[in-house]
Amino acid sequence: MKTMINTIILLTLTTVITSCGMQSIPTAKNEVEAQWAEVQNTYQRRSDLIPNLVATVKGYASHEKETLEAVISARAKATQITVDPTKLDANSLGKFQQAQGSLSQALGKLMVISERYPDLKANQNFRDLQIQLEGTENRISVARKRYIESIKRYNNLITVPPTSWFNSMFYKHEKAPQFKVDNLDEVKQAPKVKF
Repeated sequence: MKTMINTIILLTLTTVITSCGMQSIPTAKNEVEAQWAEVQNTYQRRSDLIPNLVATVKGYASHEKETLEAVISARAKATQITVDPTKLDANSLGKFQQAQGSLSQALGKLMVISERYPDLKANQNFRDLQIQLEGTENRISVARKRYIESIKRYNNLITVPPTSWFNSMFYKHEKAPQFKVDNLDEVKQAPKVKF
């Protein structure tokens, strides 16, 4: 009888421990790291397109040197910042976001310049690069969305019972950082369209 009770207790404990995050927390952490790698991959794709885009624009708008140099500089800064997904914290994510935001702004200025040059806009290489860049921006958006969702799942496992109990007993994982909108006031304002 005592052996049977011990077996029942052992099976109950095993079931409780398994359902409380023994596998789900590490699995969720691995998913976060994989999604972060995809975010970095899509930003790298954008970074790889920029030298070709700058070279094409330079041929048509060489006197726009300041803007071209700003894009090259922002790209250099953005590619210097790498974040280890196993050591991702709010500070490193913030630096990464800031560098990528600066690059996005510089690219935006470059696209505005292209509007001034009808021959450039008609250039097939430029149009192809612009389409690839737009597609890459969409990929970045999708990758960030997937990362945000994986962080939400992971943070829920860390903070919501019963898995949070297992985390507090054995793992001691902290919540993972999320992407934040830096210039919320700028985002709230609708862009001005001029014809």
